[in-house]
Amino acid sequence: MGGPDRVRHPIRSGGRVLTGVPPCRHDQVTLWDRRGRSGGREEAGDDAMATTPRRRAAAKATSKATSKASADASVPEDADAAEPPRAAGWETIVGAIGPKVREVRQLHGLSLQQLAARSEVSAAAIHKVERGDMVPTITTLLKLAAALGRPIGFFVDDAEWAGPVGVHLRAAERPVAPADWAPSADGVEAGAIAVPSERLRAGAVWAHIEPGGSSGDARSVRSGEELVLVVDGSLTVDIAGEVYRLERGDSLQFPADRPHSWRNTGRRAADVAWWYLHG
Repeated sequence: MGGPDRVRHPIRSGGRVLTGVPPCRHDQVTLWDRRGRSGGREEAGDDAMATTPRRRAAAKATSKATSKASADASVPEDADAAEPPRAAGWETIVGAIGPKVREVRQLHGLSLQQLAARSEVSAAAIHKVERGDMVPTITTLLKLAAALGRPIGFFVDDAEWAGPVGVHLRAAERPVAPADWAPSADGVEAGAIAVPSERLRAGAVWAHIEPGGSSGDARSVRSGEELVLVVDGSLTVDIAGEVYRLERGDSLQFPADRPHSWRNTGRRAADVAWWYLHG
């Protein structure tokens, strides 16, 4: 027979068989099936296949990857090695307030409780300010500055505080002796003549001891060392069972971690100076 065979393929639509469909070539039937009844011949090439859902998804993914690579290329190589930001100037100023409050308080020989009574700021709040755990309000800082006899600008100056070389304590302004010096003392009038601080570690006490006056029943024990100088009168000192009688001008140095006590056994008052350096 001349020419290729032609066949008719019945088409179903809605359960009915459609007849009268034009004949087609066998090679067209193959294309018809592959294209999912597209109704035309398949055209080769990537442009044609890109219209399928799978190809569209692949093209989208490729576009995202290209965009990310471009963004990464625009980041400087040393971006990760950039220096961390420096602290702002106000952080340095605020951070210096607490140490300044503590230093001036110690120069005046004031305890936290004594400064609290003077400034009407709680001892707990002052302690937090000194440690840097709390930034004081302007009202709190004004109260502390007034109680410590310093202008408020002193505490917020951004320059490091050098402080005075020496510490001058006038007799009329002498602070009370430290609470741990002789907590059970009786018949004694004492005041601090040197107050330990972060710069100057040694402390000293001047005591006027009436006849019969003593350190009390408690025997002090603390780290460091002490030096006793009898300026006038006499004093008996007991150090771990060793008894020393000091007359005017005599001195005695000993380790403060040994139990010790003292008493004025003379007939008149004694003036005594203590120097101590706690370890």
